[in-house]
Amino acid sequence: MSDLASLRRIEAAKRRTLITPEGVDLSLKLADIGQRVGAFLLDGLIMFAALFGLTLLAFAAIAAIGLERAEIVGVIWLLGFFILRNGYFILMEMSPRAATFGKRASGLRVVARSGERLTADRVIARNLMREIEFYLPLSFLSYNASQGAGSALMSLAGLGWTGLFLFFPMFNKDKMRVGDLLAGTWVISAPRKKLEVDLLDTEAPAAPRYTFTEAQLDVYGVYELQTLERVLREANPEALGTVAHVIRNKIGLGDQYGDEHEFLLCYYDAIRARMERGLLFGKRRADKFDKGT
Repeated sequence: MSDLASLRRIEAAKRRTLITPEGVDLSLKLADIGQRVGAFLLDGLIMFAALFGLTLLAFAAIAAIGLERAEIVGVIWLLGFFILRNGYFILMEMSPRAATFGKRASGLRVVARSGERLTADRVIARNLMREIEFYLPLSFLSYNASQGAGSALMSLAGLGWTGLFLFFPMFNKDKMRVGDLLAGTWVISAPRKKLEVDLLDTEAPAAPRYTFTEAQLDVYGVYELQTLERVLREANPEALGTVAHVIRNKIGLGDQYGDEHEFLLCYYDAIRARMERGLLFGKRRADKFDKGT
């Protein structure tokens, strides 16, 4: 029993509450250090493969234009490496999944601690900090070694700098990098789950159809749709009841529908279908505050 209680305390310590703009409490599980390291190593392999291809292109360019212009190619290579190691993380985490390939494989994603949408400035801030946390001291150590500098003190300073940032997530309860602390983000464990009724699966049993007006479907945007999908995947009864109550009152239905899960599935299906139709005409609302075109 004591072991079970200890496991429950450990799991509870990993849980955090995120409050959405609609006032819904979502219980989130923070990613483990091992999960984050595994995701970063996988992303590192992907970037290494891309860097290897970039290096081959650089050698091919030098062979084509001659060694006298190799310095120009080297500068372009360094610029490409900078864009690769930052652009990869930034672009992937700005996507709807808010996760790189490594994070997706590990069942992780990035969220804003405030409960709001994960904005571009947060993503850029958390990833550019990696330059200071990791790449800057690593570059310094590489340069120091290549020059044969005999300053052991400088090398130890570089290693200490790297270690400070590398082990920082282990010494705070939210397992945050300095970049997460600065950007106001968490990395959470969010493995993809199949909805009890997959809205895109034609073989799934169809839920009863409810009719919604265009005005009722226009109340929410893409961000709220993603939040609703997350609530449905989590299938937390308390969250389902709260969200259903909020949506019913927001669209003027009151509490006339009894089953919250069934109602939310139908509303999700209807609003998603409407958004997909709107995309055909170039229309898309970012969230409920966006009035659209």
